[in-house]
Amino acid sequence: MGVKPQLDHIDWKILQQLQANGRISNVDLSRAVGISAPPCLRRVRALEEAGIIEGYVAQFNEKAIGFELMAFAMVSLTAQSEMDLMAFEAQCQEWALVRSCYMLSGEVDFILQCVAPDLGAFQNFIIKELTATANVAGVKTSLVIRRSKFLAGGPIEVLAIEKGL
Repeated sequence: MGVKPQLDHIDWKILQQLQANGRISNVDLSRAVGISAPPCLRRVRALEEAGIIEGYVAQFNEKAIGFELMAFAMVSLTAQSEMDLMAFEAQCQEWALVRSCYMLSGEVDFILQCVAPDLGAFQNFIIKELTATANVAGVKTSLVIRRSKFLAGGPIEVLAIEKGL
């Protein structure tokens, strides 16, 4: 994705609608953004090809399907060369319990959002996998008591207003 695409007000409306409902039909999407279906579909495909739309997922309640525990693990590494950072990121891709991984600046190098069926499964992951990983100097964990807010993506309306669209 070399050149950053220029998005117009229709593109912003498309993104806002898809972020609110990724299953919206192209016909309903085109009505919502005020254009006919064929150009709407072309625009969606162009946004996908440009890497702006990365994919579509279903959001679900983790606890409803058996993941009773959500936690964050703050990970410090012993070395932070680009190779070391990339190796840790690659390892995170392999861990099913790790649902998101962010590299940070400051006191810790990474924060991992994890889910597990129970505390024992999470403890096993921390002890047998995470802390046993090469280059991991330390791990601090915090269990989630309650999620008060979760929104995927970003506040599209804020950028659209900022750009006068």
